[in-house]
Amino acid sequence: MHFRPQLATSLLAFGLLTAGAAQAQTAVPADSLTLDATIHAVLEANPNLLSLQEQVNAAQGRVAQSRTGYLPYVTGTATYTRVDPVVKLPFPSADGGTTVFQLAPNNNYDTHITAQYMLLDFGKNAATVNAATAAATTVADNVITGQRDLAYEAVQVYYSILFLRQGIRVQEAQIASLQQHQREMEKRVQGGVSTQFDVTSTLVRIAQAQDARIDLQNQLHNQQAELARLLHRPEYAEVPVRGAFNYNPQQVDVNAMFAQAAENRPEVKAARDAEAAATAQLRLIEKSNLPSLGAQAQAGGKNGYVPELNRFRANSLIGVQLAVPIYDGNRNKNQRVEASANIRAAQARIQDTQNRVRSDVQQAVNNMQSSSARYDNSTVQVNQATDALNRAKSRYRYGVGTNLDVLDAETQLAQARLSRLQSIYNYTIGQYQLKRATGEQIW
Repeated sequence: MHFRPQLATSLLAFGLLTAGAAQAQTAVPADSLTLDATIHAVLEANPNLLSLQEQVNAAQGRVAQSRTGYLPYVTGTATYTRVDPVVKLPFPSADGGTTVFQLAPNNNYDTHITAQYMLLDFGKNAATVNAATAAATTVADNVITGQRDLAYEAVQVYYSILFLRQGIRVQEAQIASLQQHQREMEKRVQGGVSTQFDVTSTLVRIAQAQDARIDLQNQLHNQQAELARLLHRPEYAEVPVRGAFNYNPQQVDVNAMFAQAAENRPEVKAARDAEAAATAQLRLIEKSNLPSLGAQAQAGGKNGYVPELNRFRANSLIGVQLAVPIYDGNRNKNQRVEASANIRAAQARIQDTQNRVRSDVQQAVNNMQSSSARYDNSTVQVNQATDALNRAKSRYRYGVGTNLDVLDAETQLAQARLSRLQSIYNYTIGQYQLKRATGEQIW
């Protein structure tokens, strides 16, 4: 028989109602994880966050590289050159012979140290630093967003495991109760008080409960495997977690939540930082077409000086250079057009992100309000179903009602309890959904 979602939901809700009592009777493993411990363990173990952090380190390295423009650039050079042939001029000497005058040595040696420093660049280096810093800030925003999403995913898996675990316990308790009821029905059949139909009806309920337990166990194993993946511990089939569901309603000011989301939501901050990065890039492009004034100093030694060509002598050089861009084929102009378009695109993303954030907040508030209303309604249903079950048992005890009336009343009560527990679960997840929507830290 296939598992019915409505039946599973009812059983799970009933399991949540009995979670407290079940926990009191079940020993908690020494290495079990609370919600906070689960979130922190997931954040510490996930390799994706390590990758994002390394991207931040790389971006910070680029910022440090851009700051080197404020410092002098020093290089050391040593060269040896063999030249053949060299120009030699013969001159008659006083004794009637010939003297050869060599214009350059065959073996040339040159060693020197050169220092270069930018005296004036009209703000180009400052613009480079600002652009690199803005880009690094944008990368850092990705880390915060990644942590937020991963923490929310851990919350969902954590509560799903608790939910399914209690559902399985409820299924096992229901199966045991139905089996006891089956034995009682068989005795009544033997005594001629009941019919075989009552036993068959009870067997059907047992089969449904067993089928539901199998499905819940499969879902639990899948959630445990998902948590093991988040913890980067795939060798563990089960990760022990502990906790309970509690209905803790809170007052929500939607306008205050909108303001909080606009201020704290990492996507909004990332969109604004992207605009700042695009603006910084435009400023850098505007500065790159300005003149620059640099100085250079060099000190070292070389040979080749007349008349002693092979003598190694010290030398020095001091110079100033002014570079003025004249024509670059409209490259800078086209770069400005591109940078301005990137700024407008970033501004459009800011507006779109703000609208999406408001929608996320409103949906989270709607979910919480709906779950709260369902909780109130299900509480009334539990009271009504409890009264109906008591009346059905009394009628059956006096021979007025049937066994199916009692079974139906028990199912209705379980479904009512399930609805209340399901609303508690949905409300709890809704609270974390609201925290995620407003940018509140959940870890």
